[in-house]
Amino acid sequence: MSEFLVLSNSNELVRIAASSLVYIASEGNYSDIFTCDKECRTVTLQLGVIEERINNQIRSAENEFVRIGRSLIVNLRFLHYINPSRGQLILSDNHSFKFNLEASKEALKTLKEYVEKEVK
Repeated sequence: MSEFLVLSNSNELVRIAASSLVYIASEGNYSDIFTCDKECRTVTLQLGVIEERINNQIRSAENEFVRIGRSLIVNLRFLHYINPSRGQLILSDNHSFKFNLEASKEALKTLKEYVEKEVK
């Protein structure tokens, strides 16, 4: 296993350092990959395929990358704020980027409980 996520299909190959991967948002067969440098790369892969590749390719994936609902995978290293009742999630490194995301109340409640359990 490596510290890079490599995604390829018949047309393209994308190689992203795991440490710079903030989150992945998906809609249908397309997924947008967001990194620390505020770049967004769109790939034609479903989120389930990307989730499987993260688990197979990135050494620390089990503890860092979490799928939230049907359309998001987030890197817990950048988790800054969760408010399930408002459906808000903020991912940030506290100085160079801040992503405000929306997710279902149920998904965020589950994420909040997961993080609280990991801290104890």
